[in-house]
Amino acid sequence: MQEYKKIAITKDEIVPLAKKMRENRIALAMIHGFINDEGKPNISYEYEVGNGIESYTVDGEDTLPTISDIYDLGAEWAEREIVELMEVTFEGLDTSKRLFMPDNMLDGQGQIIVTPMDELIDRAHGKKGE
Repeated sequence: MQEYKKIAITKDEIVPLAKKMRENRIALAMIHGFINDEGKPNISYEYEVGNGIESYTVDGEDTLPTISDIYDLGAEWAEREIVELMEVTFEGLDTSKRLFMPDNMLDGQGQIIVTPMDELIDRAHGKKGE
């Protein structure tokens, strides 16, 4: 059975923790983000430790340091995704190009784009809105 631990940390602990984990060859499984009940960001850094996952969570901070210089693309991809979907900034992260959201999307708005199915079908068949 896989063990799961959730541990609250401050934003000042993110980089030292990531460096320690990397030095100990512990894999970064994922970085997750969601908006909590108070409307504030909740970011969790999940590491594969032994036979389980340790989730280090920062709650209520909208500016965090990047760990992409420590965990390379493993962190960069997740951080860039969070930036595009939530009002969170990772200091030191290059966000000059979009990861997957359109370039004309407003920055920091956390917009989710919903396209009607018939419009997607028209696009697939090379038709422009009729």
